[in-house]
Amino acid sequence: MKKAVIGMGTNIGSKKENLNNAVEALNLLPNTKVIKISDFYETEPVGYLDQDLFLNSCVLLETELSPHALLGACLGIEAGFHRIRTIKNGPRILDLDLLFYESENINTPDLVLPHPRITERAFVLVPLQDLDLGSEICPYDIPKLLREIGTSGINKIGDCYD
Repeated sequence: MKKAVIGMGTNIGSKKENLNNAVEALNLLPNTKVIKISDFYETEPVGYLDQDLFLNSCVLLETELSPHALLGACLGIEAGFHRIRTIKNGPRILDLDLLFYESENINTPDLVLPHPRITERAFVLVPLQDLDLGSEICPYDIPKLLREIGTSGINKIGDCYD
């Protein structure tokens, strides 16, 4: 079993329910088990600003799926939630990003690991910090990155997983 981290976000519909259902869907993947869930955070949109606040979280899971298969499964879960991609960084019912897959470094047209924008996104780093990842999964000094970019616009909602 390999460890992987998925970043989750939503800003359409029942946000808490969307994230809770996403965790359940991840747990239903073959040979995959969610082992830790960060708190949920309400965050301001980035890029396209004319939209509702987001709810973000991260999950640590163990899986036997390959990185590409796990990415495909995440895209399938998004499709199952009826995610429609119309506006870059726009509103979404569910966004699942494969952030890390153990110590894998991958750079292909469809998958880059670690996720290329982690270090500039406090809405990802703050929930990542909750997971207390070891260096075998996360190569970054998260507290240092957060000191550099700040945490403005990120509000802890709490442990919302049912």
